[in-house]
Amino acid sequence: MRKILSAGILFYAVCVCCIPAPAQQQTALANNALRLSWTSKNGEWHIKEVAVHGQSLPHTSGEYTLLYAKEKPGNTPITIYDKSGKKSSFLEPQYKYIVPLWEAALKPVPMNTAGEAIYFYPSSVKKNNGELVFTGENNKATVTSSWQLDKVFKTDILVEISLQAKEDGYYSLATPTLATVPENELAWGGIPGYFQSNAVEKDIIKAYAYMQGIPDKPVIVRERTAATLSPFIQTKNNLTLAVIPAPGTGRDPWENDTNTQSDWLLGLSLMNRKASLTPTLYHPVLGEKGSLLKRGEKVTFSFRYSLQKAGWYTVFKHAVNDIYHFNDFLALKKTRQSLTSRILSMHKYVVNNKTSLWNIENYKGIDIGAQSYLGGVYGSEKDAMKNSDYGAMWMLAGITGDSVLQQTRLPYARNFKLQQQDHTPGFFHGAAAGQYYLTKSKRFTEEWGPYVEPIGLTYYMMMDMGNILLFNPGDTVLKKELQSAADKLLAWMAPEGKWAVAYDHASQKEMFTEVEDLRPTFYGLIVAWKILKDKKYLDAAKRGADWFIRHATAKGHFLGVCGDARFAPDFATGQSAQALLDLYDITKDRKYLQAAVRTAQLYTTSIYTHPVPSTKSKKVNGVLRQDWEISQAGLSFEHGGILGSANHRGPILLASHAGMFVRMFTLTGDSLFLNMARAAVLGRDAFVDSATSVASYYWDVMNKGAGPYPHHAWWQVGWITDYLLAEMEMRSSGKVQFPRGFITPKVGPHQTYGFAAGKVYGTSADLLLKDGLLKTDNPYLDYYCAINPEEHKLFLLLLNSDDDPLKCSIDIDYTKVLPGKTIKPVACYRISKNGSKKATEITPSFQEDIAPYGLSVIEINYELLAK
Repeated sequence: MRKILSAGILFYAVCVCCIPAPAQQQTALANNALRLSWTSKNGEWHIKEVAVHGQSLPHTSGEYTLLYAKEKPGNTPITIYDKSGKKSSFLEPQYKYIVPLWEAALKPVPMNTAGEAIYFYPSSVKKNNGELVFTGENNKATVTSSWQLDKVFKTDILVEISLQAKEDGYYSLATPTLATVPENELAWGGIPGYFQSNAVEKDIIKAYAYMQGIPDKPVIVRERTAATLSPFIQTKNNLTLAVIPAPGTGRDPWENDTNTQSDWLLGLSLMNRKASLTPTLYHPVLGEKGSLLKRGEKVTFSFRYSLQKAGWYTVFKHAVNDIYHFNDFLALKKTRQSLTSRILSMHKYVVNNKTSLWNIENYKGIDIGAQSYLGGVYGSEKDAMKNSDYGAMWMLAGITGDSVLQQTRLPYARNFKLQQQDHTPGFFHGAAAGQYYLTKSKRFTEEWGPYVEPIGLTYYMMMDMGNILLFNPGDTVLKKELQSAADKLLAWMAPEGKWAVAYDHASQKEMFTEVEDLRPTFYGLIVAWKILKDKKYLDAAKRGADWFIRHATAKGHFLGVCGDARFAPDFATGQSAQALLDLYDITKDRKYLQAAVRTAQLYTTSIYTHPVPSTKSKKVNGVLRQDWEISQAGLSFEHGGILGSANHRGPILLASHAGMFVRMFTLTGDSLFLNMARAAVLGRDAFVDSATSVASYYWDVMNKGAGPYPHHAWWQVGWITDYLLAEMEMRSSGKVQFPRGFITPKVGPHQTYGFAAGKVYGTSADLLLKDGLLKTDNPYLDYYCAINPEEHKLFLLLLNSDDDPLKCSIDIDYTKVLPGKTIKPVACYRISKNGSKKATEITPSFQEDIAPYGLSVIEINYELLAK
């Protein structure tokens, strides 16, 4: 008896019957959903039919591919030529981070030109108890594969394939070609983290480097930036075929006690070696670990095909939830510090000049303030300064009432913003002079070159100014500069609704013309409309969004906003979903809602779902950790694909998308959004610096804190607040709701709060957060407070951030509520989900029970006491 484990499904096969090919001309596997049949042609077994619920995939095959190389494949990149036949090199030399990645991606193995490709069909088949075992051989190897229909997931085919070498050398097994899809029958194809499109793209730079279209070459990509290990293709008659490796086939990024992110154990492709569209896996990868075999040695791997009469997103979620058990991840998580505690601790960090690296510099007679930025900046001598989340700065100052922020941060950050704008007459008037200020040369500059991006107007002028103006609507100077920026963005807009990627600062000519501005640049005009109320801005925003939907969302083509990666697609895709959702909130036009959901669905393919987290013990920088603590599952990447930072650094901990995903769950009921939000946010203590509560940015540095990016603490305050308040709104069915401001540049879709009163079960209330106001020893309790001073009402908004019931003790310090005033509670009520109130005892200390992922709302009525 042989025991086979495939993708978490255990089944048994007993091989007792051997039927030679001449005696049997056809064989099949079938259940009430799927039928898979083979026929023998000249002693070779070809697939005759693949059908699900009576609908067949055309162009069936059954061909096997084996790659073989006597010597280890070479490392010389192939040469890329443009349409005119000239050698093409699109990367300028200053892009030092991604030039090596591009060159590595052009080597023979990833380009799928390495070694000898041996094509064959099986020559014999054995059948017993619902399992088929095929055997084929050639002069290099004997290949055996067992096929069985999954008894749980009826539209899946379980396959285990083995190779036994006949010669010494390097070997790679490809998954057999079940069926191919001609280009004219392609509706959608993708490898999550790499490609997503409805068409094959012949421009290799657009497709391979920028993930805009499916490359027309059978490239093999690595699992390290494949967010979900599941290449898939959807046909125009709505059949989706995916191939999914058994968990554990791909690399473990931290296998035991060191970083193994760059191990390459599994190759993924949307084409077979012959460049026919079909989802394909390769294991081992030619020339990589496990591929060197001696004569007689054997290699085996397991995978499954999934064929469903459904769109790609359904099959993608099947891979995520059913095969890689993403839904089970949250049950493993344990939290040592609450998210609210992190906000309060980071408050202390950002007001400390030393830890936050706060600087005040005089620029043109004006004192401007920002934090040191020690990462790479064009022209920097380690003297760059930057502010990040202006909305979070004004929000935290307001909800805490902190005079240090109000007096020593905000005025100088406002000055920085005003001086950051280009005020010289001419082409760039009103635009952003640059994200960064260089103290030695006393100038503003862009991150990675002397250029100006139209989206820089949206980000560093309009979003930031808009968020400040929500808190300070009477700032006429800032409002005038916002209008100047809005008019410039409007002037730079093409009639059809798009913008250039960038303009050269010296020549004013367009740059990066090989790609389009597939980013939410139109969002700046939404800001302008909401602040300035001029209809021309809303009309232009809709025109820009309409172009974006046609050219970005509909095609799966996006562009990023990180200059150091030359705008490889990144978190701007998630930001685009929220931008479209905001436009829907204004217009109520459902096409924007549909596009927002579609874009958010596409962004789920940027969230890691592998390897399957476990409790395995690992050593991380001298500390014992369980595997789930450092898991990449649930995290998004800064940018993926072949050029992204995730190749070496892994995903990021800055989960700006979490609040937006909670909102998407509320709109759609799709639990993947909610589970991905919580998986990104909860139980990430292994990445949080204990001294500051600031999480690291990149996965690979674990818990080293902000490092050279002290301004990231503001983004963390912003996205954590967005997530917590989104959870409160969702759990209360909209009865606890606070107005959302504008998206913040540039790390994703989180939005600001605190500029206006919200509603707590019908009562107007302002957000309130004070260190020491509430105390608890339970890290699963997250909270915000809200207050209505006119009606003398204080609300405690308590969240259980765990999948188990929460029992905790809470202490209230009423002296923290209103500085300089003494209050006395006179009545206390628990508010149920339907809004009914139940009187409860008032004590400074009380016990609270909250259901799994539940919300508890307590209303405390108080009176002011005379001093």
